[in-house]
Amino acid sequence: MAVLRSGPDGAVAAGGMSVELPMWRAISIFRVLALGYALARYADAYRHYLHPVSGWIYLGALVIWTLATLRAFGSPTRLLWPVLVADLGMAVAGVVLSGIDDTPHRIAAGALTLDTIWAAGTVLGCAAKGGWRPASVAAVVIGGANIAFHGGFTGDNVHNTVLLLVAGVAIGYVMELARASEATLTQALKLEAAGRERARLTRDIHDGVLQVLALTQRQVPGELGRLAGEQERALRALMTGALVPEQRSDDDGPDGERDLRELLAPLAGERITVSAPGTPVLLPRDAAGELAAAVAAALDNVRRHAGEQARAWILLEDEPAAVTVSVRDDGPGFAAGRLAEARAAGRLGVAQSIEGRLRDLGGSAVFHSAPGQGVEVEMTVPREGGAR
Repeated sequence: MAVLRSGPDGAVAAGGMSVELPMWRAISIFRVLALGYALARYADAYRHYLHPVSGWIYLGALVIWTLATLRAFGSPTRLLWPVLVADLGMAVAGVVLSGIDDTPHRIAAGALTLDTIWAAGTVLGCAAKGGWRPASVAAVVIGGANIAFHGGFTGDNVHNTVLLLVAGVAIGYVMELARASEATLTQALKLEAAGRERARLTRDIHDGVLQVLALTQRQVPGELGRLAGEQERALRALMTGALVPEQRSDDDGPDGERDLRELLAPLAGERITVSAPGTPVLLPRDAAGELAAAVAAALDNVRRHAGEQARAWILLEDEPAAVTVSVRDDGPGFAAGRLAEARAAGRLGVAQSIEGRLRDLGGSAVFHSAPGQGVEVEMTVPREGGAR
């Protein structure tokens, strides 16, 4: 029976990017040392066995198997589940053969099995490979074989089985936590690298594009200077808000959600007014981006059809079942049926850029207009659709 009186308690090593490699190395070394211990124990006691030759044959096979799987137990990618199942078979075979070869008197006195603590390496391998659940199964199988074929339901057997279970569960749980922590650290490093790159791009934009726009606004009179000023304000808002969606702020919701107000705020300008609630309006990140893009397309329609001097108002409404964004302008409007005529003529700008986006989100876009009364488009995204 595998008794963990001197198991690899220090197998989990800190340092480096991963705790797995030191753990696997420790398990591989433990198996070799445990094999040497089993050979030494049997060499000292084989004369007392009923069939000592079969014991030597088993230990010879155990030496070959341990050396053949040495590299496999040193890496999680090389150690496959069939290898672990075969390893568990070797451990159980050692227990069963011990019950046949050893004398009843020695077994009753607490004699160790042929593989002794080598069987613990199987449990540790299962723990490192798959976590505490496979390790528990391996420990129960080895402990059950020991009870069934080597001494029965004794205090020592129960004690050793409990030790195997504790060791397997502890190592498996530590490995699961280590992998989760490692994944979190990797993601954090990626976000940090992305943040540094965004900061570099922001500096380049600030030192180049923004200065050119500011200079154009000051030195070029008329419409071109006004447009340069609007673009400068929009770009500055984009640099401080929508450009960095991965960074969390006090207004951000749970992971994967985005405050729609932050995406609509950069659209405000000299002739565009944005009205939004005072609390975050959260939608899944992709849905929020698509809805903001639809709003931008609606504003582009205002500029193209109502003229650069037209004013526009954006109203964001947050309701329990849906999020609604209305875009209204003071342009000339259009007659009823004009959108249907445009679709029939093959002009699909509104259908694709606004209605198509809302349809993909499970929402809708409704247009209201009359000649001389401007246009209002009401875009609604149900929260279930946004989550989808």
